[in-house]
Amino acid sequence: MKIVLALLIFSLIIVIHELGHFLLAKKNGICVTEFSVGMGPRLVSFVRGETRYSLKILPFGGSCMMLGEDESSDDDRAFGKKPVWARIAVIAAGPIFNFILAFILSLFIVGSIGYDAPIVRVMDGYPAQEAGIQTGDTIVAINNEKINLYREISVYVQLNQGKTADITYERDGVKSTVTLVPKLNEENGSYLYGFQGAGERTKGNALTIIKYSAYEVKYWINLTIKSLGMIFEGKVTKDDVAGPVGMVNMIGDTYETSKTDGAFYVWLNMLNISIWLSANLGVMNLLPLPALDGGRLVFLFIEAIRGKAINQEKEGMVHFVGLMLLMALMIFVMFNDIQRLF
Repeated sequence: MKIVLALLIFSLIIVIHELGHFLLAKKNGICVTEFSVGMGPRLVSFVRGETRYSLKILPFGGSCMMLGEDESSDDDRAFGKKPVWARIAVIAAGPIFNFILAFILSLFIVGSIGYDAPIVRVMDGYPAQEAGIQTGDTIVAINNEKINLYREISVYVQLNQGKTADITYERDGVKSTVTLVPKLNEENGSYLYGFQGAGERTKGNALTIIKYSAYEVKYWINLTIKSLGMIFEGKVTKDDVAGPVGMVNMIGDTYETSKTDGAFYVWLNMLNISIWLSANLGVMNLLPLPALDGGRLVFLFIEAIRGKAINQEKEGMVHFVGLMLLMALMIFVMFNDIQRLF
């Protein structure tokens, strides 16, 4: 069952990503030669109009192949013949569609069970209580960074262990700011400010649902960016990184844990994983690395600035090398996932 769920989630996210490229390519009059889900040899394919639609054997990845994208072409409908800003829109559409998908899925969760408002319960004997924060107060900012969800507080505490913070809280419409020095919890060895989430989710009207669905997507985007920062800072080991196999295992564990609570909670948990993966894929694809959408956007922005395209063969070689390195990384991560399982 976990494999089926994982394939459904991966396929949805990938199809939406490639659909973004596809629709913007069609909108700008670019010839799409193949739209595929999966990688490797084709399992099933059919041709409609100028485009071949394919399902491939490896259920990870996908593509929207356009005429003249990686090679020169004199056809007026070739990718390279279109204005640079049209090409930028086509490439950026994939990640943007992932963010849109994450937002739409968030509407279901926030609309069904509400959002985790940053309302706190104060712990005895910790700095928050000593500074005057009370149970029921709402944390609105940490170090002038706006807080919308309690999970944002949790992430801040985890990533800034031992650091002093200016906490702005609200009570009865009045905002106050205090400076808290975290205290060591000797039981688990972590530094705490002394407040926890109230454990209740807040519901609202249609506008509230829309607003907090956007905050939900923002949360996952920021978390992905912060996680990438930890990788570059050397705070993440190879065992903290998961690939497709690890994701399948995580989805399976989540399913097994939540199925005892009923189908509704399985549905919510699968939606939550889909939001996270979709936002994650959107951010990762915008990284300015060869072979990724972000790498292609770098070349296009350079062209827009200098008013002249970079040699297509040289750009193609850069993306090819990047693709080989990306495939090597995927193999390493997959091997690491399998090693962890055993």
